[in-house]
Amino acid sequence: QVQLVESGGTSVQAGNSLRLSCAASGITFRNFDMAWYRQAPGKQRELVAVITSAGSRTNFPDSVKGRFTVSRDNAKNTVYLQMNSLKPEDTAVYYCNAHRILWGRTNDYWGQGTQVTVAS
Repeated sequence: QVQLVESGGTSVQAGNSLRLSCAASGITFRNFDMAWYRQAPGKQRELVAVITSAGSRTNFPDSVKGRFTVSRDNAKNTVYLQMNSLKPEDTAVYYCNAHRILWGRTNDYWGQGTQVTVAS
């Protein structure tokens, strides 16, 4: 049974920082690229961070570049999202995603999400 469990979401004031964690089980974590997505009410889910399986490369959209960082600890099967200088528009449910393509087959797993609310 694959499980991705996010934690760390809460309500904060604008300008503050927050770190989200996602603990994975049931997969060979080191073989998966990991990503964070978010979805605000009435909006589509959007990608906010990606980190490759070995942690050697990361990528961010312009909306969070310079404010968010992503890291992983393959020994702990955990990926982190560090969010700094938070803005009200960062308010959303944040989801953890594990992604792998192997022999032409795609595996995608999702967590249940954690709510982040940024007050102005």
